[in-house]
This record gives sequence, structure tokens and C-alpha cells, in this order.
Amino acid sequence: MLPPVLAIAVVVWRKEVISALFAGIFLSEFLLASPGIAALGGAWLNSLERIVGVFTDGGNSRLLIFSLLIGALLAFVRSSGGVTALVVLLVNNGVANTPRRTALLTSAVGGAIFVESNLSILTAGILSRGLFDKFELGRARLAYIIDSTSAPVCILILLNGWGAFILALLGDYDLSQAAAVVLWGSIPFNFYAIFTLVLVFYTSWTGKVFGPLKHSKDKSNASKKAEAEIEVKATSASFLLIPMLVLISAMVGFMYWTGNGDIAQGSGSKSGLYATATASLVAYVMMLVKGKHTHLQLVRIGFEGMGELLPLVSILLFSLALGSSLNELGTGLYIAGLVGEFLPVLLIAPVLFITGAIISFSTGTSWGTFAILIPLGMPLIHNLGLPAEFILAAILGGGIFGDHCSPISDTSAVSALASGCDLLEHVRTQLPYALFTGVLTIIAYLLAGLFIL
Repeated sequence: MLPPVLAIAVVVWRKEVISALFAGIFLSEFLLASPGIAALGGAWLNSLERIVGVFTDGGNSRLLIFSLLIGALLAFVRSSGGVTALVVLLVNNGVANTPRRTALLTSAVGGAIFVESNLSILTAGILSRGLFDKFELGRARLAYIIDSTSAPVCILILLNGWGAFILALLGDYDLSQAAAVVLWGSIPFNFYAIFTLVLVFYTSWTGKVFGPLKHSKDKSNASKKAEAEIEVKATSASFLLIPMLVLISAMVGFMYWTGNGDIAQGSGSKSGLYATATASLVAYVMMLVKGKHTHLQLVRIGFEGMGELLPLVSILLFSLALGSSLNELGTGLYIAGLVGEFLPVLLIAPVLFITGAIISFSTGTSWGTFAILIPLGMPLIHNLGLPAEFILAAILGGGIFGDHCSPISDTSAVSALASGCDLLEHVRTQLPYALFTGVLTIIAYLLAGLFIL
């Protein structure tokens, strides 16, 4: 437990994530090393190798390159004048001419794209940045909306890589029903995802926010960011809309292709990389054909955009390295082992939800949480005669809950990246909403258990 605890403590103390993540990696590697004074030197070198080792996994490498290309794509559409033109178009046509309509539009876009969580975050973030700046809603609020719609929607509408992954984990167990039936049956019991979406749409409709988000520092900088982007003269909204349509359609197409005709079996990391690269190429060609930018200017713009996101991509890299190190250390399995075998039946779902949240918060990954807890939860279903859908929903919801609270989560990093918000500001402002919804979820599992178990 020490490495994630240290990482969180350093984040709170120093208000800086990269050094906190490295401290966690170093301590984890020190604990993995042989005892002795030489362990310090070994931990230093092994920490560097652990970071390098992230690139040995193709999925991780694609995610990192995808994150850099987001920067290039954002820079292209911003420099083309497409962002400013879309803001003008939406405002003039009444689609997003008020703060409420802007927030609802963003929530709807984030909720409509359930093929892949990062695609949902990216699309809603890019489309709405200029609008949120215009109405001074703040980038922290944008980050909250896109983060709190993407994962809940993806875990409820399981026609995506998450669904395929969970089905694969369930396939090893002799359940009373088919794995797909159990998975779909878990949807009504996934209280955290449902409550989170309700809260997002409530805040979007009413405009009421509470906690740190109400007084976010990011809000005061919104007008400055808006002025910086408005300096780019509006041209045509097509410079933004066409690359975004290419991004979405290419993502769906590549998910279908990499899944050999089954979109649920497609590779999210491959599809995300291919789609973002394709959209960036389209944006580049459109600007080149327009004739206002030369090839060298566009190359410079692209690399400047990637450079703007380098700190967040570094955070993502270190998060993946820490997750790998914690996996070898056995942190997740240890936390899962704290769930006793003699719990009252009524408490099993709430405790699995809380355990999933702790694992996800500590390791920064909901996928890893599912991989750890589903093999632990399914035998409980078989041995105690529990409803599989109810228990599975508690595990899935706990993984999403911890991910929303964690400053070392890759999803938090991508949300901050897509919205242009500081990562720690995003985590700080989203945390009260996640905790509020988490408490409601625990109460809901206790009440539902009285009738179901």
C-alpha cells in the first residue's frame, strides 16, 4: 500500500503530479528489490527501466502517441479558425447561445459516443472548449462533464472494448446464465454510473455547481483563454467539423476492422491512434489546400501543439509505469484480500464497490480493477447463491468511482488534456461530485440488498 499512499501524499503536499508519480514508482521498485543498501541504486535504475518498459506494450505506446497527436489536431483546428467559426455558428443558430445549452450540448455529445471512452472525452472536449470559454464556464467544469459522461456511458452501453473485456473475464466461470445476459443484466444495478450521469445533466440543466468547482481558479482564466483563441480569425466551421467527423467515423470503422467485423472486439488503442492520425492528416491537408499556411508552418504548428500537451503525456507515461510496478508488487490483490470471507451477505455488494474504488484509486486503472475483482467476486456468486448481475454491477461501479477520484488515473489525465484544464484542478473540482455519488451508491446497494438478497 505504501507506493500509492506516497504518490497521493506528495501530490497533496507539492501540488505537482510527475514527481509524485516517480516517488511512487521508486518506492515500489525499492520494495521489489533485494534488501540492502544496494537496493537504493537498484530502485533508481529499475524505476527508469520501468518507465522505458511502458513502451514495450503496444497498447501503451499507441495511447501515448495518440495523446501527442491530440495536441497536433487541436493546434490545427485552432490555427485554422475553425474553433472560432464553430462558436459563432452555434451561438448565432441558437444551438449553444446560453451557458445551459452549451453544458447540455457537451453532456449530450459525451453521452452519445459510447464506442470508446477516450474518443468520447476527446470529441466533447474539442467541440466545447471555445463555447465554455465564451460563456466563462471554465475548463474545470468542462473536464468534469466530459470525464463524468464518458466512462459511465461506456460501462452502461457495453457495445465497446470494455464489454468485450468483461465478457472475456466472465467466460471462465460457470454462471447460471450466459455471460452476455449477466453483463447486460448488470446495467440497472450499476448505480454509480446512473447517478453520475443524472448529476451531470442536473448541473448542466440548472447551472448549479457546488464545492471547489464553484470557485475554480480555472474559471478566472477562461476569458484569457477565450481571447487567445478568438485572436485567430473565424474562417469556416468545416475546418473543425470535418476533422471531427473523420475522427468519429474512422474510430468506428477501425473498431469494426480491428474486431474482424465485431465492433465490440475491436482494439481501442489501435483505433484511437489510427483515427486521430487520420483526422490530423485531414486537418493538415485542408489547411494546406486553403493556401494560408505553408507545409513548414503547419509542421511547426503541429509540433507546438504536441509540445503543449507534453506535460500531460508525461503524467500519463508515469501513471502507466506506476500501474505496472504496482501490479508486480501485488497492491491490487492485497487490497482485494482485505475483503473478509465472513462478511454478512448484505454487505458484500457495498464492500466490493468500496474495494473496487480503493484499488482503482490506488492503481489509477479501472480495467485492472475489473481483472482483479471479477475473479474474486464470481466464486462468491457461485458459493453463496448471489445474483450475478447485482455483484458484477458493484464491481464495475467501484472501478469507475475510484478512477474518477484518482489523480494518477489515465482517464483523469486524458480529460484534463482534452479540456485544457490543469490535472490537479480537474481532480480537485470533480472529487466532491464523485464522493457524493459514491455515498449515494453505497446506500442504494444496501437498500437494494434488502429486497434482492
